[in-house]
Amino acid sequence: MVPLKRDRIKTYYPKISNHLFSMFGSNTKEKSPATSTLIGTDKEGSATTVIAKGTVIEGSFACNENVRLDGAIHGEVKVDKRFVMGDTSYVQGNIHARDAAIKGKIKGDLYIKEALHLMDSAVIEGNITAKTMVVEEGARYNGSCKIGESKA
Repeated sequence: MVPLKRDRIKTYYPKISNHLFSMFGSNTKEKSPATSTLIGTDKEGSATTVIAKGTVIEGSFACNENVRLDGAIHGEVKVDKRFVMGDTSYVQGNIHARDAAIKGKIKGDLYIKEALHLMDSAVIEGNITAKTMVVEEGARYNGSCKIGESKA
């Protein structure tokens, strides 16, 4: 596994880089301001909804705050803010979000208004629409990809 370089992520995602590292961790001992607020709120004061490993949601899921998914959702996902998927997460259905950082598996289309980050273990079976995207070595996607001014 290639370690994440904080400087490289900040170049592509200055707004969300601290939150990415607080959600997934880093190899450095440096603490970001978002780390202390990981449970409950982020640095913008937004709440974070956590869907734990072993949790399965059947049907549509919508949230107007940030979401951290380690479980599974079988249905459409709509997140008004940041959507983060951990290694054990799975979504079967389309995803609509402002920003997303993906480590899990998705079988469906992604519509991301701003920044999409496919991390090393991400597996996407579907089409991608986003304003910006970073794909780490090891991430995979099978489908069309439209990057630029997003109408997600």
